[in-house]
Parts: sequence; structure tokens; C-alpha cells
Amino acid sequence: MAVQPKQNPIVLVIDFHHARGPEIELCIGDEGTSPATDNDWSLLPFMALSDGAHLSTEEFSYFTLRQRETSTAPATSLFGIACSRQLDSSLLINRPPEVTRSTVQKAVVVVTDSPQRVGQLREKLSVVTSAWFAQRDFSDIDILRKFREGLVISLLNDESKDQNLGLSLREMIHEFKYQTLVLFKGLLLQPKMLFFGTRCERLCMIQFSLISLIPGLINSLQDCADPAFDSYAETVEKPTSLKTSDRSSLLAYMGLPLQIFGKGSMFGPYTPLQQLDLLADDGTKSYVVGSTNSLLLQQKDRYSDILINLDEDSISISSLPLRNALILSVADRRWIDLLTQIVNDTWDEAHPSRPKTLGFMGSEEFIRLQFEEYLLALLSCMKYHEELSSFSSGDSPHRSRAQLQTFNIEGDPALDFGVEFLAQWQKTSNYALFSKLTSDALLFSITEPRHPSAGGLTMEDVQRRLSQQVADLHLDERVREGREALNRHLSTGQKKVSAAFNSFWSDIESMREAQRKRNEEKASQSTRTSIDKEGPSSPQPTPIESPSETSASWFGARQRPSIDVTQAQASVSAASQKAGAYFSSWGSWASDKRREWQEKRSSSPGPNPNPNPGMTASPSTPVLPTVSETVFDSDRGRRRSMQRHSEGAEGLSRSLSRRKRWSNIILRRESGEFKREEVDAADMPFPKSPLSQGFPAYGADAEKRKAELNPQQDKPLPEPHADDDGFTSVSLTPHEGLRVDMNPEKSESAAVSADDSVTAPPGKLEEHTAELPKDSAKESVGTQ
Repeated sequence: MAVQPKQNPIVLVIDFHHARGPEIELCIGDEGTSPATDNDWSLLPFMALSDGAHLSTEEFSYFTLRQRETSTAPATSLFGIACSRQLDSSLLINRPPEVTRSTVQKAVVVVTDSPQRVGQLREKLSVVTSAWFAQRDFSDIDILRKFREGLVISLLNDESKDQNLGLSLREMIHEFKYQTLVLFKGLLLQPKMLFFGTRCERLCMIQFSLISLIPGLINSLQDCADPAFDSYAETVEKPTSLKTSDRSSLLAYMGLPLQIFGKGSMFGPYTPLQQLDLLADDGTKSYVVGSTNSLLLQQKDRYSDILINLDEDSISISSLPLRNALILSVADRRWIDLLTQIVNDTWDEAHPSRPKTLGFMGSEEFIRLQFEEYLLALLSCMKYHEELSSFSSGDSPHRSRAQLQTFNIEGDPALDFGVEFLAQWQKTSNYALFSKLTSDALLFSITEPRHPSAGGLTMEDVQRRLSQQVADLHLDERVREGREALNRHLSTGQKKVSAAFNSFWSDIESMREAQRKRNEEKASQSTRTSIDKEGPSSPQPTPIESPSETSASWFGARQRPSIDVTQAQASVSAASQKAGAYFSSWGSWASDKRREWQEKRSSSPGPNPNPNPGMTASPSTPVLPTVSETVFDSDRGRRRSMQRHSEGAEGLSRSLSRRKRWSNIILRRESGEFKREEVDAADMPFPKSPLSQGFPAYGADAEKRKAELNPQQDKPLPEPHADDDGFTSVSLTPHEGLRVDMNPEKSESAAVSADDSVTAPPGKLEEHTAELPKDSAKESVGTQ
């Protein structure tokens, strides 16, 4: 291949004009030349200022340019790198009048004839661009001129080095894993490959990394800028000798580098939308391009056979035959899984480009040698496959079967790379050029025609595949994230539940306090209302102790039951009024009867033979024990009922029944129902009263005994008075008649005597209640 003359670097300045868009502001090249105008680089401003470059402080873009044929050099491809930055326009020292926006965006571009130099220029260009923007005066371009002079001097002293440009292969395998081999084999099939990503520099670097896996290809990209270029195929010569100690000689004899970007193909690391017409042209059969504009994603079926989305780390193959051809075989998958495992085992997050062991295993050189071995094995197997196919197709074989058997090769080793892949690859232009350059070479005699990981499926492959799939699931990370999220949710939920319970109990306590206050207000209000209704002269009822107050020491938190105090006080007052009225009527009736009996006694003839009013013994009147027992029983019952009057209504009813019996006796005697009969004591003897059994009924002894028992019989009786319960004392004496003592404290010493003792036969209630006062009669009937 003819050696082309070196091209001096060119420095350009791209400015983004608010009205005209991006344009070339300055071009620094050889004196007397204008490369931008001579080569019609109208799309250079759009390549230098990529879509979305204004969103970052500093952004790099890589692209390819066409250089027209001159009298001294053929048409070729140039490579450019641009560093774009932006500055606040208010910070400019000399602000031009055409600057109307708040920011100024510019890019410094270096164009060279080799992509390897682009990789070297990346750091230098970043420093120069930052220094130029730090001046805040874009009219001073002295720093850019000195930068270009330094590049020319470094080019003269530059030695040809085999340097690779692109993203770290370790990062590429770590991100794409087995799909890295899919991209590599897809590159050999020369489809339309479209890379998409929002970060322009990473987008370009991964494309350079991919093409660098083919040995020597990065040094043979002179035809990649335009699909019409085909200078490599026209000028390349078939190697006639082999020097195995020289790596470049060996690679050339094996037909490398494979010309991926030849006739009908192009390579554009960053391709703006203004080049879509070139991509859709009929003369463009294949390409590898990158874009940061999402509009291409909407038309991916038109502009791509394989879409690589770097933002999602995904690969989409739209063509079905291409998808079937890129299915990895068992040997392919075993090989790439081993390489991926080595990279993962030596992965270092702090330094992704080098293994953590700092050894050769897993390093960049190790990965490149592995792909080089894979590719050389593929080329050797394909040459042997061509020899075997010539026997079956009827073509004139280059070697006889006997000659082939001398190599001791079993079967067709090319089948381990995939039958459909081999069929698709044989149709590409790069394979045609490879066959042309290696038509008579026995490649399988130099490199063993065997897949690096040849063999059937083993248990180790299954275990490795399962472990890789489990690792791809990131279960540890997901479990850790889930555990952390669960802990956060539990702590948050615990706080919320605690706050809710605290708020709930505080609400309950406030409701209890409010209810207690309302009950107290209702009680005080009802008390005031009852006091207002009864008036100041009405007796104050005894306050009723609330159960909640009584049990406050036991149940301090219980709510008091609501009690209608007004109704209770009204009931108590009504009951006390009725009882007072009844007893007052009874006392007035008893006083009237006592006066009548006294009058009758005073008007009756004859003195009373029994001077003792407390005794009821008479020679002519039989003493009836029934009467005396009834009197004493009634007295004892009345005392008990008066003692239990405050305990219940049952005692009151018993006391009233005994009083009714007394009233019955009095009524019957007053109405004359009982008559005195002259009965001889000897003919009709009556038993003595218990009151007269202790002494004789007649004689001086009897009179003396009576005088001792009743020494005050001649004294006047005291006036009857009512006790606290409204009862009056009434006793039956010889002169005053019946006297009944309703005072329970004095009832035990009271005695009943009469000149004649009578027996009270049973009578009806109507007979003795007829003469009672109306109020007393109603009360007695109600309590019966």
C-alpha cells in the first residue's frame, strides 16, 4: 500500500451565532491555504457543536472529514476533534456588538490525518480551550496560533506508534458482557450500525474501541469519510512472503486488516442530522455512525440494522436474518463468558481501565490478544472451510483431499463459529477482499483452524451460564436496596403509628375532660334551676352524692353518669309532703277523739274502780288477753317500724297497719258495738290479763299496789304533743279514755287500762276507715 504524505494539523474556531447558527469563525493552517473553503467543510460547524453540547460545561466530539484530491495527494479522510465550552457574555472584557445572548458558545477544533493523533490531542486541546476562555477576550488568538505551531513541531518528531484510541475495553466488556462479541461479529457483517447516546464523547469512544478490536484497522481508515472512497482496495498488494517473527508481516499475510470501511461504507463517530441524506443514499450500503439526537430513534428501522442505545445499554437488531446470524454458538458463548468472568474478577471501581491485581490477566493488552486470537482462528477456519466447500460445490479445489488429510483436522472447525454467520460473512465486501489477498495462502497451516473454546456443551458451561445470569439479575444489590427500603419504611411507619396513637389518646383525654366539664356544668345548672323553682323558703334537699364522686379514688378516669337531680329532688319533696300531711291529719284526728272520750268519761256515773290508769283489771269486765297482746304487739311493731322508717316503705306500711287496728278497736267501742253484760264471775270466768297477773284484783292489797305503781294518778296529764314524725301520744285511762303513745322512745313504758276490757272482733277496712279524715283514709287505703 502506498504511503501517503503527512498532513499538517489545522486549528479552527467554531462560533455559535444567534441568527446564523454555528459557523467557522477562524481557520489557522498553512500560509496561503484555506482548507475549510477548499474542501467544502460546510458541515464542520455542526459536527464540532454537537446537539446538547450547551448542557455541559465541556464537551468533546469526534468526526471525519473529506479532503479533496490535489495535485500532490489523492482524496482521503481526515479526522477532527472539537472541544466546546461556553461563557457568560457579561464576563467578556471586549463584548462584540453581535453578542446578544446571555452566553457565548465556541469550539476549538483540530483536524489531522490520523485518528491516533486525535487521541493524543485530547488533553492538550482541553487545556488550550480552557486557557483561551479564561482570557475573556476572544479577539486575542495568540494562544491558538502558538498551539498550532506546537502541533506541527510534534508531528515532525512523531514516530509511528501502534496506539489505540477509544474507550477502555474493560469498561466495554463490563457493561455489554457477551453482547460485546455480538457487536464484534456484527461489525464483520457490515450492517448499518447506529449508536445513540446523550454523552457525545462516550458515544464516539465506544465506536473507536469496537473498530480497534480488528488488528490494524484503526491505521487504515483513509476511506471511512465517504462511501465513494476505495483507495485501500485499489492500492493494497497481496503479500508474497511471511516473516513469522514480525507481527505486522504475519497479520498482513493473514489478510488483515479487514477492510470494513471501503466502497459503499462510511464511519462517522458523530454524525449530525445534516448528513442524514448521505446515510439514506443508495450508494451507502453500510456504516458505523453515532448521534445524540433522539429523532433518529423514531426512524431507527430506516437508518439502522443494529441500534445500540448507550443510555440503556441495549442492542436492537431489526433484521431477522441478521439476528439469526448473530446468535452466539456454544463455543462463542463459552469464550466470551470466560473473558467476562476474568474482567469481573479483576474489576476495580476506582480504576476501571486496569485490573485491581495490576497483572496481565484482565488488562487491555490481554483483551486485545484474546480478540486477535479469536479473529485469527476464524480466518484460518474459514480458509479450511473454503477448501472443504470446493469439493462439494464442484469447483476446482486448491488442494486435494489427501493433502488436506495430512493436517489431521477433524471435520469442519468453522461450524463452531455459527453456520449462518459464516454464510452471511461470505457475502460481504471485506470477506471478498480477504479471499483475494489470501487466495493461495495456507492459513490453516500457520494458525490452527480451531475455535479457542471449541467443544460441546459441558456442565461447566451450564454452571457458568447460570452464575452469569444470576449475576446479571443483581440479586444482592436488589436485596440490599430492598432491605434498606424496607427498614426506611418500617421506621417511617413506626413513627407514624406512634404519632397516630399519641394523637388518638390525647384526643380521648381531651374528650374526657370536656365531658367532665359538661357534666359539672349540667349538675350546677340543674341545682340552680331547682333552687330557683323551690324558692328561698323551701327546705333544701339533701344533695345526692354522685357515684363517680364516691368512687373517685377507685375509678378516677370513669365518666360520671348523668343524673336528673331535679326529678329526684321533686320526688323526695313530694313524698315528704305526703307523709307530713298524713301524720298531721292522724294527729289532729287522734286529738279530737281524745277530747270526746274525756267528755264521755267525765259525764259517765260512778268513779272508776281502778284508780291506776296503767292497769286494765275490773271485777265486772273480763280481761281479754287478745286486747292487751294486741296493744303491746302494736306498740312493739310501731317502735320497730319507726326505727326502720328511714330504711324502706315496708316498715312504714307495717306501722300503718297496726295503727289501723287501733283505730278499728276505737271505732267499734265508740259505736257501741261492744256492750257490757252482767256476767257472774263464777259462772263465766275469764282469764286474767297479763298486766293483772302480778297482783290481786280486789282488796286493800290491790289498792295499795295500784298506788305504788301509779303515784301520780291525781296529777293532771300533760298536753299531748307531736313528735318529730308527727305522732301524738294517746292512752286509755279511766277518765280520759284511750291514750296512744306514738313516740317509739316512750312506747315501752306506756300502758293501756280501761274500766272494762273488750275484745275487738275482726272487722272490715271500710267500717273503720269511713270515719277517718279524708286525707288519712286515702293514705291508709293507698298503703294497704
